[in-house]
Amino acid sequence: MASEKERSGEPNTYDVVIVGAGISGVNFAYRLQERNPNLSFVILEGRHEIGGTWSLFKYPGIRSDSDLYTFGFPWRPWKEQSSIAEGKLIIDYMKESAEMYGIDKKILFNHHVNSANYSSEHRGWTFDVTANKSENKALHSRFFLMCTGYYDYDEPLQTAIPGIETFKGKVVRPQFWPEDLDYSDKNIVVIGSGATAVTLVPSLAKTASHVTMLQRSPSYLLSTPSEDGLEKAIRKYCSERWQHKLLRWKWLVIPFLLVNFSYYFPRMAKKMFDSATKPQLPPSIAHDPHFTPAYYPFEQRVCFCPDADFYKSLRTGKSSIQTGIIETITSDTIKLTSGEELHPDMIVQATGLKLRIAGGMKISVNGEPYNIPEKFVWKGVMMEDLPNCAFVIGYVDASWTLGADATAQLVCRMLKQMEKEGVVEVVPRTTENERLTFKEMPLLRLTSTYISKGKSIMPKAADRGQWRARSFYFKDILMAWFGDIKSGTEWVRGV
Repeated sequence: MASEKERSGEPNTYDVVIVGAGISGVNFAYRLQERNPNLSFVILEGRHEIGGTWSLFKYPGIRSDSDLYTFGFPWRPWKEQSSIAEGKLIIDYMKESAEMYGIDKKILFNHHVNSANYSSEHRGWTFDVTANKSENKALHSRFFLMCTGYYDYDEPLQTAIPGIETFKGKVVRPQFWPEDLDYSDKNIVVIGSGATAVTLVPSLAKTASHVTMLQRSPSYLLSTPSEDGLEKAIRKYCSERWQHKLLRWKWLVIPFLLVNFSYYFPRMAKKMFDSATKPQLPPSIAHDPHFTPAYYPFEQRVCFCPDADFYKSLRTGKSSIQTGIIETITSDTIKLTSGEELHPDMIVQATGLKLRIAGGMKISVNGEPYNIPEKFVWKGVMMEDLPNCAFVIGYVDASWTLGADATAQLVCRMLKQMEKEGVVEVVPRTTENERLTFKEMPLLRLTSTYISKGKSIMPKAADRGQWRARSFYFKDILMAWFGDIKSGTEWVRGV
């Protein structure tokens, strides 16, 4: 790859273009500066600030759904005492981290990428960009990093709720929460049972008259203390240098053991979750059917509530839970098939996110549209037949950043090897035999509704070889450091 000096005078041309200034994009930028300091790069961000999800979502109580010791950057310790953090603290942490390492100076804000085309003739990418909603730009790079997340910022998941259009009260989606919305003394029904609903209920209940979580089917909900006994001991007896390392390892190992225990011993895990839930419920709320999912733990995402705030809200009587199927919604009533009725002033539709890959941009190779759902994914990092391009997909049962960093370190290692060998193009390729014998597998191993509905737009994984879906962090980071980076790919040297 050409260095910045060698290309002096070429406008808008870089070695690497990163699309997205969320946690994945900022982390990728840091790894590039650390591992490949001779390469030039820029981050294109469609929004006005760093943050991605944490910049977009403004609903009450928004917080992380995994611990910050592993969700935070491994190169900049999370120093707050709470492992689960509010959205504002997370976005402040991201901005401070980017500023600390000069990454913020490499970001072009309000730069929306409309399309990206790879040219085999020029061995590089051209990006069609709209800046500040009016100015058209073309940028060029050798390598393209997609750090765009996996859901649609512009459209929510469309869920059929009979009669909701006839409701005369306020209907709100968490993804587009009005910052000036006054819900004090309102009777609110939150439709949904995922992490967003579990976050919203105790937060809304502080000022609302009453909040009911209406779920079609229950989810697993595990309370976690802001700071447990082990964390207090680490802070008390260890130096600051060792505190972050030990806290991070604690949050790497214990969730890993819990997830794998649940995978291998699902019935025992279900009993364990049940025994943790039952003592926290008030007498007025039955464990069955409200907390008895029809699946085993981690087949769908497990929701976490810090310091049992969701259960505390139930015990105060400020919130409640209802399990049932909506028959119809009238101007002022939610009617369930069971015959029960709810009479809200306001409905919050927390029914999931719509999946989207590559931020909705059009991708092509030599002018031909590239069809993402037809393609397999190499090592969870690169898509089949797409040259010089990597994308970030994190874990569904661990912190997103762990997967993002494993990807970043693998790609930086590949870039270094490309320079060493004079390689200008790397393309993942499946063989004809692989295509004939592969068993297709989902890229994200969850049975959640939003995952199953989004399957048609996602690339595919296979049941073996270099094309298997991500498994777990320890395996992936060892692969990034020491693993085979050539099998299943073509490496093309420059002339």
